[in-house]
Amino acid sequence: MSDESSSSGILWFLAGLGIGAAVGVLYAPKSGRETRESIRSAAEEGRDLVRDRARQYRDQASEWVDRGKDAVQQQKDQIRSAFEAGRQAYREATTEPVPEVAPKK
Repeated sequence: MSDESSSSGILWFLAGLGIGAAVGVLYAPKSGRETRESIRSAAEEGRDLVRDRARQYRDQASEWVDRGKDAVQQQKDQIRSAFEAGRQAYREATTEPVPEVAPKK
């Protein structure tokens, strides 16, 4: 849960930083062309940042999926092993030789 809140906080911080930078660029004493270039540059940087974050989150999610698959496989192996041990114990219990009774005289 703390990972989600810290990630959310970072994203809000970056969003605020981007908005602040955009407002600062708009009010800066530059020509229209320079301002548009600055905005374009900031937008490209933001796009790259979002792309990198998305890649990181996708990789992390993939890693979690792999861990989950490994955990499920381990559980399946343990259950299969326990089932086979129970089956073997049943076979041994049901196939024990019956002791021979000596004939009465």
